Amino acid sequence: MDVFVGNKLFTSFLYPDSLEKPVLYPLRAANGTVVTRGFPLNPQPGDPTDHPHHLGTWFNFENVNGLDFWNNSYAIPKEKKGSYGWIKTDRILATTSGPVGALAYHANWTNQKNEVLLEETTRFEFSGTSRARTIDRITTLKSAVDVTFTDAKDGLLGLRLAHALQMPSDKDEKYTDDKGIVTVVKAGTDRTATGSYLTSAGKRGNDAWSTRGVWCKAYGKMGADSVSVAILDHPKNPNYPTFWHARGYGLFAANPLGEKIFTEGKAAKNLTLKKGESVTFRYCILIDAGPQTLSAKQLNAAAADFAKRTVASK
Repeated sequence: MDVFVGNKLFTSFLYPDSLEKPVLYPLRAANGTVVTRGFPLNPQPGDPTDHPHHLGTWFNFENVNGLDFWNNSYAIPKEKKGSYGWIKTDRILATTSGPVGALAYHANWTNQKNEVLLEETTRFEFSGTSRARTIDRITTLKSAVDVTFTDAKDGLLGLRLAHALQMPSDKDEKYTDDKGIVTVVKAGTDRTATGSYLTSAGKRGNDAWSTRGVWCKAYGKMGADSVSVAILDHPKNPNYPTFWHARGYGLFAANPLGEKIFTEGKAAKNLTLKKGESVTFRYCILIDAGPQTLSAKQLNAAAADFAKRTVASK
């Protein structure tokens, strides 16, 4: 399903059975610049090929009743798929056009046997101006069985940035998931990466990772423009303000349920839902392209505005 602002394509909602989760892919700035990584669906020159489950922007979690929804992808061998979860979109609930376009869908979070753990209802609201694009997302998860989100690093709202918005790096990095699988992120050699991060708490670059903030902005130079991709948290979200799982190689995620690893064991946030209970998460993604990136003042104002907005799941 394609989303346009005026006659310009903004993004597409992809939910085929061949993907392990629904995604918005790719995301574009108002000038048409693609701000998310192309790999694995449409690789671009210089694209890193690590973490094939990082696709556009998505919403899932690493440990739900022991199942890993986050790391599931085509790269997982069949014999190991039993440890992973799927998010299967079964129906579109609503689409509306106008000054604000909306898309709502229903999906089931399942195991390999197709047994449902959670029912997801998500509503996107899309809007834009001559230089900006906005996505409001509200996701409600209702438990079909007793469910525990065990505190984990990888979650919850994720986005994989385009190569140019990565932070420059001259050394390979190794990352190990909870199953001991090591992923190597290769150092950049083409000098395309120009990115960095800034949080509402003033943390910059790699220092943004594991810290809390009302918002976080990734920014860099793409072509002639300065591009910002910001994620805003909402005061009604659990464990507000969120922790930022923001990596220099381009993973940009808001994860309020990773407190244990982000605080080095000082605290933990295990979210439990009894059968029939639900939890709702609200996030806003802002994309801006122009002579300068979005300022802290502008982002504080945007976050205050988002906090006042009521977006209802329908």
